Amino acid sequence: MADEPAEFWGELGIDPVEIALPGGVGYTLRAYRAPSVVTPTDVSERAEEEDPFAAKTRGAHSFDDDEDELPPIDEAELAAQALAAEAADEDYVRHAKSDDTALDLEPIKDVAEAADDDDEDEDDAAELDEVPVFLSHKGRLLLFKSAAGLVSFVKSKAPHDLAQLPEWKNLAKTITAARVEADDDDSYELDLVVENLRGGHDAWDSDLILSAGEIARDLGYALQLDSILSMLSPGAPLDELDEALRGAANGGIGGFMAKRRVKKIGAQQASLGWRTVIGKISSNVDWRD
Repeated sequence: MADEPAEFWGELGIDPVEIALPGGVGYTLRAYRAPSVVTPTDVSERAEEEDPFAAKTRGAHSFDDDEDELPPIDEAELAAQALAAEAADEDYVRHAKSDDTALDLEPIKDVAEAADDDDEDEDDAAELDEVPVFLSHKGRLLLFKSAAGLVSFVKSKAPHDLAQLPEWKNLAKTITAARVEADDDDSYELDLVVENLRGGHDAWDSDLILSAGEIARDLGYALQLDSILSMLSPGAPLDELDEALRGAANGGIGGFMAKRRVKKIGAQQASLGWRTVIGKISSNVDWRD
């Protein structure tokens, strides 16, 4: 029925999102649209804010006292570890394939043909690409501590980035607090990521870390946080961590090798990298009641 939250949000193409950060838990809204139909948020007036983790160490739920004494993340070392692991994986798979007489080999394409295929793939991807748009304003994410607060804002005429969507007027007329319910896939516990990573490889929660990567990339793009996009870009150490965790969950030979890659990634460096990402996100949040 139309009153069901999932159907209500599905018709609009906009979803409620719940995000837990060191500063608290809040609701916001997110949509995906073609980049050609949305205007990026205006970041011209955005100012830097204090790292929330630094403030949190003064509270009752602070990290260990030695957090500030940890050395800075060594990106070069992490990159070297990832490359070494990749080389080991390729060597392992090469030996495994040498014993596989049933392996089907595709004919080798010439350079021009391969380039044409790549161009076609890029064109197809460009046509299908959608980008995230959040309930944000001037480069800052609007997070509401209650569903009622979110609804009150939506029904107001305050400026924000989702107002450009044609579905917004209908949403503003029909939204209720009872409908503000984030699905499990739209709930993110960023406040737990650093502590989980510091617990060591055996304690790492793949679902927690991978979902954090999803929302961090979305926020990095939507809020134009270039440093986050850089730290989570393909080939970067934190992205290599994501890829290794995905591979480990798949099982088989690939999963075995992925677990080896996970073990080669330093827990301390990974936690410090994510600490930076989450701190950057938190410093660009505008908390509302």
